[in-house]
Amino acid sequence: MTVLNKIPCTIVTGFLGAGKTTLVRHAIAHNDGRRLAIIVNEFGDVGFDGALLAECGVPGCDAGSVVELPNGCICCTVADDFVPALNTLLDRPEPPEHILIETSGLALPKPLVQAFNWPAIRSRVTVDGVVAVVDGPAVAAGAFADDPAALAAQRAADASVEHENPLEEVFEDQLLCADLVVLNKADLLEAGDRARVRAEVEAHLPRAVKVVETAHGALDPRVLLGLGAAAESDLASRPSHHEIEADHDHDDFESVALPVPPAGSADDLAARVGRAAEVAGVLRIKGFCAVRDKPMRLVVQGVGRRVAHHYDRPWRPGEHPDGTLVVIGLAGFDRAAVAAALKG
Repeated sequence: MTVLNKIPCTIVTGFLGAGKTTLVRHAIAHNDGRRLAIIVNEFGDVGFDGALLAECGVPGCDAGSVVELPNGCICCTVADDFVPALNTLLDRPEPPEHILIETSGLALPKPLVQAFNWPAIRSRVTVDGVVAVVDGPAVAAGAFADDPAALAAQRAADASVEHENPLEEVFEDQLLCADLVVLNKADLLEAGDRARVRAEVEAHLPRAVKVVETAHGALDPRVLLGLGAAAESDLASRPSHHEIEADHDHDDFESVALPVPPAGSADDLAARVGRAAEVAGVLRIKGFCAVRDKPMRLVVQGVGRRVAHHYDRPWRPGEHPDGTLVVIGLAGFDRAAVAAALKG
């Protein structure tokens, strides 16, 4: 706890596929015995990230330490979902010493920070820091801006420039609220691209914020936790494109959970996911799948055209090895084309 006897909470934000869950899992695995709890929010109704965290195999991090808020935006449902979930953790016989809150990739962090001033929780918790995880290769590819160079020039000339690109707005709002920026997947960037991405990220920041580079979310918890920002008392320095909750919705995005038949091999399945990711408007594909004649569950994650997969655990007795992938994309993306690509 802090000197004020408030339990510190770290909000981990970042766009789809940036590596938030990987960062949180690394923090759990290297927490030096501290009692951590996790609240994870997902866009869609399949608990992929929550399942990965609850089954991470780290002592002290079991299903009871992970609270999942699926099928909703945590920044828009603070009263109905977030505050009760937080109170559930705080009321445990042995409350956590630190709480990690992983938002969905489409959530805006500022409304969530504001929620910490609600009378029901403001005397019990504080926002130790807002951590924005950035997908370095995605920024390098211009995934969040139609023309990054032009936007940077506009921003230099007029700090109030507005964006019509919904990806740009979400990405920038996450950076504007940050106390620490984690430039993830830096190992996939050439030196020149890395410097360009850092400059692009720093151009969004409204104040001095530390930017650290990581690979695979491997950040020392001593850097991630203990920032002492008390962000709920520092809202004025965190501008946003959506200053009120009512101004923020997810009409620009949608998700669908699609069944996937067992594949002949992991590489075959990855190839299918890669083809599905090429459908216009698709932003993220993730889920659990089955491979014929393999007793292990296959984790599949696709961001843009990058597809990663690994076996995480055996299928449990009585657990039917069904495959399901969650596809998140811009509103109106061709679901039929995605489903056809996944079927192979």
